[in-house]
Amino acid sequence: MKPTRDSQNTVETWRIRAFTIAAGIIFLIFVGRLFSLQILQREVFLERAQDNRTQEIIIPTRRGVIFDRNGIILARNIASYNILITPALLPDAQGMVDQILDELSYLTGVPLSKGSLDEPLIPCGDNLGINEMVAIQDSFAPYAPVKIKCNVPKEIAMIIQERSIDWPGVSVEIEPVREYPTGSLTAALIGFLGPIPASREEEFRLLGFDPSFDKTGYAGIELYFDEQLRGQNGLRIVEVDVAGQVLRDIEPPLDPIPGNNPVLSIDTRLQQVAEAILTSELEAWNLYLGRTLSNNGVVIVMNPSNGEILAMVSYPSYENNRLAREIPFYYWDQLTLDAHEPLINHAISAERPPGSVFKLATAVGALNEGVVSPTQIIQTPPFITVTEKFFASERGNEREFVDWFDPGFGELDFIHGLANSSNVYFYKLGGGYEEEVPDGGLGICRLGTYARAIGYGDLTGINLPGEAIGLIGDPTWKRINQGETWSTGNTYNASVGQGLINATPLQVLMSAATIANDGVLMQPTILREIIDDEGNVIETYDPVIIRDITQDAVIDVFDDPTGPGGCESKKTGEQITVQPWVIDLIQQGMRLAVTEGTLEREFEGVTITVAGKTGTAEYCDPIAQEKNLCIPGNWPTHAWTVAYAPFDDPEIVVIAFVYNGGEGASVAGPIVRRVIEAYFELKAIDVALAAP
Repeated sequence: MKPTRDSQNTVETWRIRAFTIAAGIIFLIFVGRLFSLQILQREVFLERAQDNRTQEIIIPTRRGVIFDRNGIILARNIASYNILITPALLPDAQGMVDQILDELSYLTGVPLSKGSLDEPLIPCGDNLGINEMVAIQDSFAPYAPVKIKCNVPKEIAMIIQERSIDWPGVSVEIEPVREYPTGSLTAALIGFLGPIPASREEEFRLLGFDPSFDKTGYAGIELYFDEQLRGQNGLRIVEVDVAGQVLRDIEPPLDPIPGNNPVLSIDTRLQQVAEAILTSELEAWNLYLGRTLSNNGVVIVMNPSNGEILAMVSYPSYENNRLAREIPFYYWDQLTLDAHEPLINHAISAERPPGSVFKLATAVGALNEGVVSPTQIIQTPPFITVTEKFFASERGNEREFVDWFDPGFGELDFIHGLANSSNVYFYKLGGGYEEEVPDGGLGICRLGTYARAIGYGDLTGINLPGEAIGLIGDPTWKRINQGETWSTGNTYNASVGQGLINATPLQVLMSAATIANDGVLMQPTILREIIDDEGNVIETYDPVIIRDITQDAVIDVFDDPTGPGGCESKKTGEQITVQPWVIDLIQQGMRLAVTEGTLEREFEGVTITVAGKTGTAEYCDPIAQEKNLCIPGNWPTHAWTVAYAPFDDPEIVVIAFVYNGGEGASVAGPIVRRVIEAYFELKAIDVALAAP
């Protein structure tokens, strides 16, 4: 037998040392990590923990209300009722839950089951049923309510509110929604709201607004006065548990601050009458002609002494109530694809050739510069023949410039030339004619300067968004934008408001208002005052004088208006004003237009003393081109008429513009007359009601 001995397991020393070192390293890593988490990154994780247990809840504010001058509401907030379910608060008994959800489905019209749990949860969306919405919400935030139906009828909301006593987890949310009581009548002025654009989300978040439900102005007053209207949201900072249940307020809540309330200068009664007059006249002409003459027009009424806009009709308009809760794609496409652009406020944004209403600018400049004297007789045959030149040294080509009155007017002095709106008379004043009006007449540079002095070619500064600047073309503009040299024909056309002359209806109104107001150009305003939520006036609008052309040295004189260098390079730096007698004479000419000139027939029998000016402006735009209407020598025309009353002490200036309306006097004239009569009828009613 072999001898036995005790067996013994031995571990080599280096293995023990290696294990010890490895364990030590691991221990040090854990210690280092703990040190980093608990000491070095303590503030970071404390902040994260704080974020996890706290939540900011925005308390929505009330957007301001918009009033007209008489206190009529033009925009306000109304209640919209949403149905909410908080999954964690539903009863424990499944049978009772099923019964509640089944009755909710019946009342709201939302199906019990639709779609799958893999689809996104969209509040008030139609891709899921009630069961799916509750299940998804319960899986990640059971104490946060989910909207299953928005904007339910008030009757349904009241039924659910009543039953919510026995339906734990079910509630009714009242959400403010914008309403526009006057709808399309004032939509071009008031505008509408829309979701906060993605490009401005961060800006609004910093201001305390939530882009997921807060809205901002998209047009009109809603856009221009958005900062005043939107107020400031309130805020609650609360502690929540892991399921999202609110435990307590960590800080005292910040109450919301309601938006302020703009009071506009608009008289809704006059606005309604003006729109009715415009549309009835258009319908009458369309019926009379047996075709659509026009479905596009503008009427503006302003007080010339303070610039207050009393009515501003842009037709066609749109129904801003249809955009109040959401912006339907089909309706938006309908509006944006309409060639007449109903979303645009044509009163301030449409740039049109003004035609003969622009002759007021030519008249001011020609008289003030001594191009013509008040008593000077000008021959006005049916047409004149002019040598059109692009350069002074060239031979040029003969070109006829015709009057609107086929027989011609014969001999005319200044006020009769204005009253009859003779084209030939103003061609000669603007561009000169042989020895009768020497030295090139007024010339384009001086004409442009006087036009800008009475309101053309610049923003009026009205407190509405989207105002267009218009165009007073000159040699520099034409060379830069069309790559061509200015011609004598351009000057003749500009002198009667054609060619490279465009203006908005508001600018045309301002030019006549300057004459009516004895040379004082007032800044137009749509605002009277702003009041707070308690009715206190916090801001008033004071009339702003842009310029007094009889006092302010604003007219630049040019020493070479026909030079190839353009207007800007020929300024002498001399400054002059318009003589008061010039304004007085133009007023007489406008009064004569009503008593025996272009507006005599339209204002026959009117007892109010009125002064006015008509305009028939040739045009060719994409709409006319599509209809093959741009026929040389027979272009389609827009209709204009502007007038003020009473003549001796003007209270209002009224302008009517009818797109493709034809003759200014016969189409736009009756609109202006009826609006003026309506204004004084409303005034008489107000005086009678105010009498003791």
